Amino acid sequence: MVKNLFFRRDKSPKNVQIKKDILTHFMSNGNDTISEVSKVLDLSVPTITKFITELMDQDLIKEFGKAHTPGGRHPIVYGLSPESAYFVGVDITRHHLNMGLMDFTGNMVDIQMGIPFTYDNSIESLDQLGNHIQDFIDKTGERKQKIFNVNVNISGRVNPESGYSYSSFYFNERPLSELLTKRLNFKVGIDNDTRAMAYGEYMNGIVEGEQNIIFINISWGLGIGIIIDGKPYYGKSGFSGEFGHFPTFDNEILCHCGKKGCLETEASGLAMHRIILERISKGESTILTDQVKDINKLTLTDIMRATALEDPLCIEIIEDVGYKLGKYIAGLINIFNPDLVVIGGQVAEAEGFIMLPIKSSIKKHSLSLVNKDSEIVASKLKSKAGVIGACMIARSRLFLE
Repeated sequence: MVKNLFFRRDKSPKNVQIKKDILTHFMSNGNDTISEVSKVLDLSVPTITKFITELMDQDLIKEFGKAHTPGGRHPIVYGLSPESAYFVGVDITRHHLNMGLMDFTGNMVDIQMGIPFTYDNSIESLDQLGNHIQDFIDKTGERKQKIFNVNVNISGRVNPESGYSYSSFYFNERPLSELLTKRLNFKVGIDNDTRAMAYGEYMNGIVEGEQNIIFINISWGLGIGIIIDGKPYYGKSGFSGEFGHFPTFDNEILCHCGKKGCLETEASGLAMHRIILERISKGESTILTDQVKDINKLTLTDIMRATALEDPLCIEIIEDVGYKLGKYIAGLINIFNPDLVVIGGQVAEAEGFIMLPIKSSIKKHSLSLVNKDSEIVASKLKSKAGVIGACMIARSRLFLE
């Protein structure tokens, strides 16, 4: 396994920590000057200069020209050396895998979307997952020797700290992260898929300086990722964000969590799928019956495609789901008063058909003084939010033992 050997020559814990702090600064803020780094870390310019020189000798930092400043000397700009470390992100969806390779600066070197994959809670599915990740890593060539971390996104209850996934692949006493680490011979971590999407959007998407963000993932299920003061909020056990299982409706629809009346039963891709099949069975017209050979194998992708072609039934159902969802997003806004609410996930591909009813419902149901400064926007990264977030999380855990 590739281990964290960045500071193997350093014997002083204090020196190691300073180097970690410098690298973390560049990871979070991009390229910068020595004087700015010294201000942020509250260390002298000679001290920062000394450690940056050592990090350059290790090929972890390099010069990126001079800063354009008015008058006087133009200070040298430093930043991470892109090819010194790489990180792999894996995003599991219902029918596919998305995998990416990110360099040290946070740029995507390779990204593969829509790899066929059967996602179910079985040993066979876990074996298939391991094979796909191994195949992706093997094809990275010489970069393979500089891969430091892998992160896998999984839906449901995931505890990143312990490495256990309680909603999927929970059939072994050992943590899932440990099983995958042994299987791949690389350090592997796991995280909730929606939280990873939120982090990807925060680090590399629609977010531009906002520090308090709620990301709504409307896919087969329904979840939220929460960023507070620029940091992902995990909760006590890593289970924050289970928005879809908020007890909402007085219905008899059994949610996959085992309870009835969850928000997800009426406002999610799974709910849309169920409602469309019910209405087709009652004889309602839709282009889906012409486009899908076996309607019992209808996918969310089929529904999104029909919506883009302005199928009246799909549009009606999506708008209804959007309005219901907006009512409860309004509740989140009343509680958190966020800078930004980002709507993402596969259902967000319906764009205006889902965004307009969500915004209308939020405006009606949230407190005007609370929501007036909370902007509602669509995801910029779209379907790539998860895999980019997974890579970003893998990079953020570089210095964790």
